Amino acid sequence: MTTTTLAVLVPLLPFLGAAAGLLLGRTAPGFVRPLAVLPTLASLVLACLVAARQGGGRAIDAATGLTPTGSVPIELALHIDGFAALTAVLVALVATCVQIYSTGYLREDPRYPSYAALVSLFTSAMLLVVYSGDLMVLLVGWEIMGICSYFLVGHYWETPEARAASLKAFLVTKLGDVPFLIGLFALATDAGSFRITEVLGAVASGGLDHATPIALLLLAGVAGKSAQFPLHTWLPDAMAGPTPVSALIHAATMVAAGVYFIARLLPVFEASRTAMVVLAVMAAVTMTGSALAALAQDDIKRVLAYSTIGQLGYMTGALAVGERSAAVFHLLSHGAFKALLFLAAGVIIHASGTNSLAAMSRMRNLRDRIPDAYWTMTVALLALAAIPPFSGFFSKESVLGAAEHVVGGHTEHAPGAAGWTVLLAGLLTVLLTAAYATRLWLLAFRGQGAEAPDHGRQPIAMNAVLWVLAVPSLALGGLVFRLLPDWFDGRDLTPTLTTSVLGTGVALVGGIVTYATWRHTTALAARVPLGAVAAHPEGDAGQIEAEAIASHAPAYGDVAHAPDPADPGRLLLGPLHRPAAAGFHLDAVYTALFVRPVRAGASLVRFLDREVVDTYVRGAGALPRWLGAAARRAQTGNVQTYVSALLAGTVVLAVAVVLVATGA
Repeated sequence: MTTTTLAVLVPLLPFLGAAAGLLLGRTAPGFVRPLAVLPTLASLVLACLVAARQGGGRAIDAATGLTPTGSVPIELALHIDGFAALTAVLVALVATCVQIYSTGYLREDPRYPSYAALVSLFTSAMLLVVYSGDLMVLLVGWEIMGICSYFLVGHYWETPEARAASLKAFLVTKLGDVPFLIGLFALATDAGSFRITEVLGAVASGGLDHATPIALLLLAGVAGKSAQFPLHTWLPDAMAGPTPVSALIHAATMVAAGVYFIARLLPVFEASRTAMVVLAVMAAVTMTGSALAALAQDDIKRVLAYSTIGQLGYMTGALAVGERSAAVFHLLSHGAFKALLFLAAGVIIHASGTNSLAAMSRMRNLRDRIPDAYWTMTVALLALAAIPPFSGFFSKESVLGAAEHVVGGHTEHAPGAAGWTVLLAGLLTVLLTAAYATRLWLLAFRGQGAEAPDHGRQPIAMNAVLWVLAVPSLALGGLVFRLLPDWFDGRDLTPTLTTSVLGTGVALVGGIVTYATWRHTTALAARVPLGAVAAHPEGDAGQIEAEAIASHAPAYGDVAHAPDPADPGRLLLGPLHRPAAAGFHLDAVYTALFVRPVRAGASLVRFLDREVVDTYVRGAGALPRWLGAAARRAQTGNVQTYVSALLAGTVVLAVAVVLVATGA
């Protein structure tokens, strides 16, 4: 079988699995789980074969005409280089782990068939984006992901939080997609084709006449899809969806699509120095602001959500300094450890019955109840904090090294201002990342108080997936820069000495200071008594999570909403804690600037429609109605009345004739 055929099957198999799952979900429920897992697993195997055959060498290109469109044709094209091959393996791996994990997490959910089918469709759409060689076909996968995210985030539609989050995610991402679509058409018009290879060829030959506006329009779509400032506010709220969905969105699909798109078309953005500076500023604000917000969150999933936003900021920062190898490297390592973090968080939520870190900090021996989640999440948090030798260290240091390279004036692809912006913001974010990772670990696993509830062991499928993802979280970094340089444009991804020492030192300072602060506050704080713990029956973790979303902490009542006096984030942030916990009130700003004016305009339109337009319409109908009523009253059916009226009319006419004649 040819490599092109294998590549076509990679996104096609999950799509067929989704269609079959929707058709057989009610009539043959026994086939739902195999149809969810096996096509995605087969897609993973085929993606590995494609990567092995591609080998980091020359890109695989194939195309066939899709439809005649006049001057700019649309083609069903493949363009698989080293980046695409490795990214497809990551997407398929995380999707397979999510599907296996979901068989245990949502095993009693009556809506599991539609959920599994949507996850498969989501996976297929992302793989289409990764392998596509035509911008219009890429756009199809881009938009399908947006639709799937709407339904998956709103899976627990019984809760108002899930309904609001799904609508917000859909609207915010679509807000970015409008300029993105305009930018795609403008790019194709300038380049004369939607084919990615031809677009890049046109850029190389200087055939792009409007590089800056095109790049800025495309950045708007990337900011929405990849949750970058200022369109990032939908991602923390999207935690109202099931935890496996959060893992899929944050690690391998949706938010990774924007970063991957810029990496594919980086020469387009490099053609505009303005766009590169804007990208650098966007990355810097995103990574530092989200790290501060993560340090103040109480919901464990919201901590991880803001963490994702910050790590995406690292990726866009690498792209802003013209180093797509470092960006994709961090995308791969982040996909592994962030999927592990979310899936381990799902086990913690199942075991504790709450999303609240304040409530978890009042539980003793929680880590003994969930040893698999404890050890694997520790690995993932060390990778997130960029502690060597975990994967996050190598990929994050490659980003900082790329920024240092630009600062030293060793490249012409990015301005020096972009290098300084990314480097300084990146080092500050390393400090904050280590701080919130340490805080999460301490509050979740070093709690003091009543004994943690015992819900029994989690399904083996959930725990097994954690150990599978722990392997790349630990070893992927060293593997990539030593064994896979050909897949990364032949770039040397070895961390530089300066950024390695500086970055690791800053990370250690952040972790040590947070731990010392926690010890100090724990010694001084009077612990709030836990009270009675309501134990959930062992069973569907998804149902427990749905209840946790509905009431935030169903097992602990009001105590979960009380601030934890031992929370080191409060002391570290000081007066910044309250605004950081609220996401720096960006939603309130958007409400004042956009939501209220739109609602006021809608109210005005409704008033004009009801009170002005409808008044004329009602008046136009009232006159004929009155005339009809008068005519209806005259039709009595009495012959004598008709004769009397006839005689009266005759007399009136006669009198009128006499008067007219006399006057004449």
